[in-house]
This record gives sequence, structure tokens and C-alpha cells, in this order.
Amino acid sequence: MTGPKTPKARAMREQMKRQEARRRQLMIAGSAVAVVVLVVVVLVVVKVAGGGKKNDTTSNASGSVVSQLTSVPASVWQQAGDGGATPPNKISGVDPLTSNGKPELLYYGAEWCPYCAAERWPLAVALSRFGTLTNLGQTHSAVDDQPSNIPTLSFHGSKFTSKYLTFTPIETQDNNRKTLDTPTKAQQDLVEKLDTPQYVGGQGSGSIPFITYGNKLASSGSAYDPTILSGKSHAKIAADVHSGSGKDGQTINGAANVFTAAICQMTNNQPSNVCSASAIKSIVGKLGAS
Repeated sequence: MTGPKTPKARAMREQMKRQEARRRQLMIAGSAVAVVVLVVVVLVVVKVAGGGKKNDTTSNASGSVVSQLTSVPASVWQQAGDGGATPPNKISGVDPLTSNGKPELLYYGAEWCPYCAAERWPLAVALSRFGTLTNLGQTHSAVDDQPSNIPTLSFHGSKFTSKYLTFTPIETQDNNRKTLDTPTKAQQDLVEKLDTPQYVGGQGSGSIPFITYGNKLASSGSAYDPTILSGKSHAKIAADVHSGSGKDGQTINGAANVFTAAICQMTNNQPSNVCSASAIKSIVGKLGAS
């Protein structure tokens, strides 16, 4: 039989109940902390892996896409020639464009623009021959423009390091036409001056994308037809560029060679292993630059 419940026994039971309640509280608190830690870890992994968003319509470009675009074998791109790409125009009577003591390549476009969408692929490939391009975005041009929904990269928020030149990208709007990058007054004035028939040809002014290569050469519009990219995935385009396969791979590599030749005019033909390549030297002659 159970003995009488003494005051001491009752006090011990109350103490045990309080200890048990405390253990449960600690377990609940510990579980909550574990969940928070797990969420933070997942977010960090997603960001590192490139799965996060740069804005409402653009995500970070996948590592495999960037890797393939920035490591096209010389044996591949030297066989591409100019790929039929439209070269930039030689310009004169304009002060050289420099930044941080180096010649400056200024790109002015928008994520919704299908012609900008086409231009970014070869420009990214060409720039990778002169330095390191990081934090690229991955998106499509606007579905309500023609041609629509062209897979592309984005330079918004990207970084470029090079001892040869400075790259200044301005993506004015995303593909929903929301403001992204705002040019300085000097940049806007330069675009309005050079993005005209006097300097880049064409029938009107203000077309995008607009690129000036240190104010030695300039172009407006795409160097090739964006529709060759229609319906393709970013991964497929990058793989085709890396291997030189398909019309898209051959055309983008050719356009990249044209852009490379233009950049070589900014950098005094440095690095020599790029600018002295036969494919690039032959294009330099077509640009009419020394």
C-alpha cells in the first residue's frame, strides 16, 4: 500500500514537475533555433549556387552557363571567323572614353529589349578574354515585344575585373520595364550624342543596345538576328557556344570575335595572345582601325 502523502513528498513531486516543464521549454526553444539555422543555411546555399533573384524577373546565371561561356576553347572561336556579325562603326572627333585610368567600354541597354538579349551573349564571351566577368544575371526579353521572350543574360549588378579595360554596363529597365540602373548625366549625354546616324548609322537615334568602345568604335542594335535563339534554353545556348555547334554557337562566337577585335583597338592589342590570333587580326582590318 502507498504510504501517507507527507509535505516533503508533495514538495519533491512539485519540483520534478517544474523540472520536466523546464526541459520541455528548452527542447521547444532548441528546435526553433535549429529551424532558423537550417533556413539560413538553405538561403546561403541557394545564393552561392546562383538560385537567388537579382530582381523581380532575373535570377543569377547558373554556374555551368557562365563557365561554358567564359572558357570557349581557342580552337573553337578561331574557326568561327566573324560569323556574319555586323561590325561596329569607327568614329572620330570624340574625346577618348576612359575610367580608372583605362579605356572604357560602355554598354547601354535594357532587359526587355530582344536585340540587347542577342548582344549580351557574344559580349560576355568577348569580355572574358580580357578579364573576369562575374555575377551575371539570367533572364528573357519581354514577351510583349518582337521577337519575344529571347533567352539572355543580364549585366545588371555584374562585376568585371581587368588590367586592360573598364566595362560599364547600364541596364536601364528589367523585362517588365521597371527601372534598374540610372545613368549619370555624363553617360546619358554621351549616349544621346553618339547613338545617332552620324556615328552609328541607321535611320534614327536612340536604338538599343548601344555600345561605345572607348569612343573609338560604336554600335547600336544587335550584331545578328535574335530569332536564332528563340525557344532555346540558356544551358543549350551556352553549350553550343562552348562547342561551336549549331547556328547559334557559330554566330555568337563570330560576333564575339568582332567584339574582341573592337576591344583590341581599345587595349593597344593586349593581351597579345588574344589580339594577335589570326581570326581577330583579320577582323581588325575590316574595322578600318589601325
